[in-house]
Amino acid sequence: MVLGVAAGSTYTLLTCFCLASRSGSFVQRLHFVRTRHSASFSSSMSQAPPATALVNDPLVQLHLPSPLILGSASFTRKLILKEMGVNYHILVRPINERSLGNRDTDKPSDLVLHLAQAKMDHLVSEIQAGRCDNDLPSQNEYIILTGDQVVTCNGKILEKPETVDEAKTMVAMYSKHPPSTVGSVVLMHLPSKLTVAGVDTATIYFKNEPNDGLVDRLLEEDAPILSCAGGLMVEHKLVKQYIERIDGTEDSVMGLSKKLVLRLLTELAEKLAAANGQ
Repeated sequence: MVLGVAAGSTYTLLTCFCLASRSGSFVQRLHFVRTRHSASFSSSMSQAPPATALVNDPLVQLHLPSPLILGSASFTRKLILKEMGVNYHILVRPINERSLGNRDTDKPSDLVLHLAQAKMDHLVSEIQAGRCDNDLPSQNEYIILTGDQVVTCNGKILEKPETVDEAKTMVAMYSKHPPSTVGSVVLMHLPSKLTVAGVDTATIYFKNEPNDGLVDRLLEEDAPILSCAGGLMVEHKLVKQYIERIDGTEDSVMGLSKKLVLRLLTELAEKLAAANGQ
C-alpha cells in the first residue's frame, strides 16, 4: 500500500502501502528450482538463477515447491520477495475488491484477510479450471501467495484514492491522526489446499503536516499515489522529511511483512509434513 511507497510503484525502494501498482492479468517469470517449460504468456529469464540463490530460497530450505506463485501485481511485494531470496512467478487474476466486505463496519484485520482469501479462492478456481495452464510453471504442486492491505486513520479504513482531491484529503489527516497499515498474507498449497494466513500492522508518525503541495509535487514526479492505499508514498524523498518514526517494519508498510511470510511458510511446511505423516 502506499501511505507508503507504492503494493506497488516506480522507485528505487520506496516504502509504500501500495497494495497493487497496477491491476490486470499478467504473468512475469523469475526462474524456479526445477526445469520448467516456458509459459507462452510470460517473460522468462534466459538463464536459471545461481545455485547459491536457489539454496537461499526459503521455500527450498523448507522443502516446499518453488517458485512461489505470487497472486499480486504489486511492485513492492516483488521487491520484498526478491530481497528475501524467494524465486517467484507472477500469476494475477483480478477480482472486484470494492464489492467485498464492509468498510464501515468490518475490522481492518478481518477485511484484509477476507479480501486476500477471496483473491486466493478466485485464483485457485481459475487454475483448477485449466484457465491458467499456459501461464504456470510445469510442476505437480504449488505454493500460492495472495495478500491485501488497507490504511486506517482516525477510525476509518482508507483504500486507494479515486481522485487527487481524495488523496489530498487523506494526506491532510496524517499529522493529527497517525495512519496505520494493516496487511494480510494467505498461503495455500496445491493440490492439498492446506492454507495458512496472518496479519501484520505498522503505524507511521508524521512530525510535520503534509499539505496539498506535497501531493502535487509527488504527481509531478509521476508518483502513483492513486494506485496506493492512503495516497502517499512513505519512502519517497519528498515524503521522508515529514516522517518522525514508524512503529513496525518498513516491509510491512510496503505491503508484505517478511517476518509474517517466513512464519507462514514455516507453518505451512509443518502442516504438509504432518499431513504426509512425517
